[in-house]
Amino acid sequence: MSIAKAIGATEDTAWGRAARPDGTDSASSSPPKLRGLPVYLTEANVDSLLKPADALDAVEGCFQRLAAGEVENRPRQRLRLEEGVFAVMPAVDHGLRLAGVKAYAWLPRGTPFVVLLFDTESAELAGVIEADKLGQLRTGAASGVAAKYLARAGASTLGVLGCGWQARSQVACIREALPRIDRVVAYCRTTERLAAFCEEMDAEAGESHRDPAGCDVVVTVTTSKDPVLRGEWLRPGALVCAVGANEPRARELDNVVLERAAFVCCDSRQQSRLESGDLIEPVEAGVLDWLEVHELQEVVAGELEGRQSDEDIVVFKSNGIAAWDVAIGAVALEKARRKKIGRRI
Repeated sequence: MSIAKAIGATEDTAWGRAARPDGTDSASSSPPKLRGLPVYLTEANVDSLLKPADALDAVEGCFQRLAAGEVENRPRQRLRLEEGVFAVMPAVDHGLRLAGVKAYAWLPRGTPFVVLLFDTESAELAGVIEADKLGQLRTGAASGVAAKYLARAGASTLGVLGCGWQARSQVACIREALPRIDRVVAYCRTTERLAAFCEEMDAEAGESHRDPAGCDVVVTVTTSKDPVLRGEWLRPGALVCAVGANEPRARELDNVVLERAAFVCCDSRQQSRLESGDLIEPVEAGVLDWLEVHELQEVVAGELEGRQSDEDIVVFKSNGIAAWDVAIGAVALEKARRKKIGRRI
């Protein structure tokens, strides 16, 4: 059963009509007052409303508000289920006057995602948003923002390790952020998935992990528990966006990547200390110190320069934070209201 069915949303609760508590149709009576009724957006609604450019603007604005102290973000909390994990991620964006929580259940039969947005000014539940597509876009947008601020001047090639759902938005958003990208090289171990990905995303199929690793911007977006990117493969000046691993003992980067990096940043140091194996294990091995790990918001706000030279190797570790979900959810909600897409519940 879908969330929409579970909460009783029907055609009678769409934008133009509302059902009375007694079940009678209000279409022939006075127009219903829609204030106070939250908007429900499905995955299809989100897909129709948001483009990579929308996601980039939302996430970049979120980083700016984080730097200004206008956002309170809390790390992901995971609770064990019998056959999976239930995760909750809260944030308050004072600039948007919204509080929100993202929740999802990682289960054998699938992973449903939802974002709830609360209007802190009117003290109302503003929206209920199915959030798989939303999460894909905001994760891609974070790498796009990192590329905008940290890629070397003239970067024109993008390498992607991984060919799944998240990899698609990585390519779309980085292309949007860096219009000079004219070549994308991808690699994953499944030949059929690699061919389908390359056809869909207009990318070249690499023969091994080394081929994407030789690009100006390199994204790792896999489910691997062990490193898929070696530092010795990187060209001088590369930007690495490590996206896939968000568990303390899962890694996509080997130690040499961190040893060669002139600048390392993440989305949240607090969350990285809990779940970023790509940083936790190098710190434990003495390769890295937490004092050397910055937050991307510092670069976006101009507090840090980040890249010092075109020869620097730079790393952005992306875990995914709730503040992004609130920011992009706010954009989806506003566009839905303007276009009268979605359903009042």
